[in-house]
Amino acid sequence: MIAIAILIGCILGAIFGMNAPMISYTYSSYLAIAIIAALDSVFGGITSVIKKNFDLKIFITGFFGNAILSILLTILGQKLNVDIYLAAIVVFVGRMFTNLGIIRRYYVDKWSKQLKEKKEKQI
Repeated sequence: MIAIAILIGCILGAIFGMNAPMISYTYSSYLAIAIIAALDSVFGGITSVIKKNFDLKIFITGFFGNAILSILLTILGQKLNVDIYLAAIVVFVGRMFTNLGIIRRYYVDKWSKQLKEKKEKQI
């Protein structure tokens, strides 16, 4: 079921992506940092679901708060002629890799236990 949803999402993304207008160079850094911040929140949400402490209010405020803060840092950096947004990218990407590692370990352990149980049932 999840594979079907992923496949449909990829097809829709490709169709919409080919027909979407191009983002100008002026706004591309804002969009890039906002997407990275939003992805960080998504991975954090998945991690909190795995740890069984997910709160929708925390997720939504973090999702929009991270995106807005990162855009404001980008604006401030451009006004000061300093690439402050690079610091935000390093932090958000670092947190994304940490959360992805937690998610990966959870599912590897889960699948390993399932395989072990199947082997024990066969014996």
